Amino acid sequence: MDELLKQKLAENNVDLDGALARFMGNETLFLKFLKKFGNDMSYTNLMLNLDQENFEEAFKCAHTLKGVSANLGLSSISVPTSELTEQLRGKAASEINRDRVSEERQKLKEAYERLIVVIEKDT
Repeated sequence: MDELLKQKLAENNVDLDGALARFMGNETLFLKFLKKFGNDMSYTNLMLNLDQENFEEAFKCAHTLKGVSANLGLSSISVPTSELTEQLRGKAASEINRDRVSEERQKLKEAYERLIVVIEKDT
């Protein structure tokens, strides 16, 4: 992995050292899974379910995205997704703090869009 990619990942709050430790130092394997992240539908499905106020399905998507992003060290994705997961966990629609969900969703959207550009362009 070249230094420019490492720098871009660091700028996007990717915990490269932690991720590589989980991949036993195998940069090639890490990059393979990082590329697959862009094809994962969890983010798209999360946003769709939030738009439709299908909070139970949104929770499932957020939980999946949280796990995948955390394993890849994508802190800028896993942190707001973790917060979304907790905001949605086991709550009826009337119990959802929509302002908080909207705030975390916006953080996630901005971070995701920035990171996807790096993944698609530089890996």
